[in-house]
Amino acid sequence: MRVPRDPRFDSWWGDFMFKMEKIEIQNPMLTKSNYLCGLECTKLLWITKNDKLRIPEPTEMEKARFKEGYLIEELAQNLFTEKMDLSELDFEEQIEETKRLLKKRVILFQASFLNDDLYSRADILFPVEKDKWDIIEIKSSTEIKNTHLNDLSFQKYVYEKSGIKIRKCIVMHVNPEYIRQGNLEPNEFLMQTDISEKVEEVTSGIEERIENMLEIIKGECPDFLIDDLKTMEYNNLVKDEFMNSLPENNIFQFRYLFTKKAVELYKEGIVKMVEVPDSFKLSDKQKIQKILAKNGGKHIDKKQIKHFLDNLQYPLYYLDFETINTAIPKFDNSKPYQQIPFQFSLHIQEKPEGELKHIVFLANGTSDPRPKFFQALKDNLRDKGDILVYNQRFEKMVFSEGAESFPEFLDWHDKNILPRIKDLMEVFDKFYYYDQKQKGSVSIKYVLPLLSDLSYDELEIHKGDLASSEFERVTYGNVSDEERERVRQALEEYCKLDTLAEVEIVKGLRNCV
Repeated sequence: MRVPRDPRFDSWWGDFMFKMEKIEIQNPMLTKSNYLCGLECTKLLWITKNDKLRIPEPTEMEKARFKEGYLIEELAQNLFTEKMDLSELDFEEQIEETKRLLKKRVILFQASFLNDDLYSRADILFPVEKDKWDIIEIKSSTEIKNTHLNDLSFQKYVYEKSGIKIRKCIVMHVNPEYIRQGNLEPNEFLMQTDISEKVEEVTSGIEERIENMLEIIKGECPDFLIDDLKTMEYNNLVKDEFMNSLPENNIFQFRYLFTKKAVELYKEGIVKMVEVPDSFKLSDKQKIQKILAKNGGKHIDKKQIKHFLDNLQYPLYYLDFETINTAIPKFDNSKPYQQIPFQFSLHIQEKPEGELKHIVFLANGTSDPRPKFFQALKDNLRDKGDILVYNQRFEKMVFSEGAESFPEFLDWHDKNILPRIKDLMEVFDKFYYYDQKQKGSVSIKYVLPLLSDLSYDELEIHKGDLASSEFERVTYGNVSDEERERVRQALEEYCKLDTLAEVEIVKGLRNCV
């Protein structure tokens, strides 16, 4: 039976989804990924099994992460000798070859097991002692997460149900302290953590959970359960659909209100901010949101805004960075997932509301961009005047990591840069200015439309994660010169708008006071 092909699936991801659909038509089953979905949300589980076309195709950033995960799997494989890799076999062949090779007691990659309605595939099965095996799951993260425990719990259950004895459950993951020097060293880049005891803890009740999930899959689509919000580790289409169904000024838009507290309010029938009883403890910021939800308008603390603006020292440097942060370090003196800056936009203003001078840096070539990046900043930031950023924690981190990796910039960073950085986001994070249209967010994308007509809508690149993935694609991938130049132009336009947005926000705040 052929599954109809959807045009959205014309990609490597679509090919994978298409293959899995055909397998599951022949063998209806609960997979490891299904089980993990079911733990988060039963409605999401049902959709992943019965309504796959509702699942959006991964973003470019997600695709890049998937591909990086495959590279880490290849690195892990290189740490083992005398192994058998079953990944190139089709579904049925993997299962049959697994049965045959288990008897030979060799290291197995992608060993597959189908037991009744349950299916799981192991990254690595490692033979130990006389007749036991260790499960080694390869992850691209730098730490052990709850989802890893449940992942291995399901695997262990299926494998033992299939008749093999499991000794340990191990996660092979990225070593967060690894610093690249020269060629990548897989045995130092990757580390193994035994999580067997924790896996045993989360395994309690697994049989009942699996039976419940199998019943859900066979039935009608279940309703969304509000308590699922407390177990969701990541955003997904079910969460998005629920949030989009809520009215304006709903309780989930309260700034810094824990999800657990919002869920308890919702279960009491309280959906809008104005419905929250006076007896419920709200922070000062949340009280402002509740008042605006009732009365409309904006909250503007002119005294505090004026104090912030009057304390800006000119010339003023409006600054924004773009970075990449790959799991596998690309350059010497860099760690996994370290933010590596490749671009900055700088607007310089000599006096309040004065003319603007724009400077842009965009790394060219495949070498480490940081030395030229920081040198260009050093040449243009001079030695006086405030450096205005939006979310100083990020910019300060990039600066400090750069100074640590390149000591020639350390003195300049400590004495010249750190004392001059000021955070424009402070005005909004501290609620000196708040408009209910922000929906509890202080992101520059929400703030800018309130104070300016500037917009990101017409830009080809309009988000930071997209800027990162596009820079990686055209810099380290195989693309034409025309495509590379087109994307680089789009990157410059995006980063330029980020600092121009800071200029406009300051101008808008001046008009307020």
